[in-house]
Amino acid sequence: MGDMKTLDDNSDTVRTSVREHYGKVAARESGCGCGPTCCSPETPAEEKHPAADAAQALGYSASDTQSVPDGSNLGLGCGNPLAIAALKPGQTVLDLGSGAGFDVFLASKAVGPAGRVIGLDMTPEMLAKARKNQTRGRYENVEFRLGEIENIPIPDNSVDVIISNCVINLSPEKPRVFAEAFRALKPGGRLAISDVVALKPLPEKTKRDLALHAGCVAGAVTVESIRTMLKAAGFHHIQIDSKPQSAEFIQEWFPDLGIADYIASATIEACKP
Repeated sequence: MGDMKTLDDNSDTVRTSVREHYGKVAARESGCGCGPTCCSPETPAEEKHPAADAAQALGYSASDTQSVPDGSNLGLGCGNPLAIAALKPGQTVLDLGSGAGFDVFLASKAVGPAGRVIGLDMTPEMLAKARKNQTRGRYENVEFRLGEIENIPIPDNSVDVIISNCVINLSPEKPRVFAEAFRALKPGGRLAISDVVALKPLPEKTKRDLALHAGCVAGAVTVESIRTMLKAAGFHHIQIDSKPQSAEFIQEWFPDLGIADYIASATIEACKP
């Protein structure tokens, strides 16, 4: 890892680190997972996993990866939230941490011309990339907004489904994210999230490493912690399922650290009464 930069319990420090990391990722054509090791400029091109392969390992189909503009899929997720979202024509969908637009564009097809999909991201470089992809793909029922997932720029009771892919773990204020999601959802609306969860307590050194935080490791919390946060926000019918098979691709994020012993991908579902 080289010289380790550590967080100082300051939420702004974490956000700045994450924003800088994903700003650099946006400048590249593709990634190969949440961890930065496989996406760094030092990694030889022949050793990189194509983003399409990474996405298909997460549960997307070949048609999914081929149906969006080039550069939309950066291979940064840890699952496929659309597989549990059960989107319907006419719905309004919000994607928290929408990146270059991959899940937004797939959702736009599911909700159809009468539906609407809003992508929210705090990284200007990602937002610019997503909007360029939107123009290239001629997505008329899509818009992208700059903002933080802890302060969602969406009116109360305005969206049917909120999706997110390996982003909420990055937030230093997760309870606030879930509270904001609850506020933005319509009554009867639901969360459909793919994210990482902690299988056991992370070493203190790991939790304080900013590179591991930006790499979707250090910010992971346990299933019970997430369940408690969702209940506190007001959600019902909470279902969280960890995916043991995710160990294979998670291990590739930081190959020398054995992180698959500590975290796993999970699907997170909940409903607003």
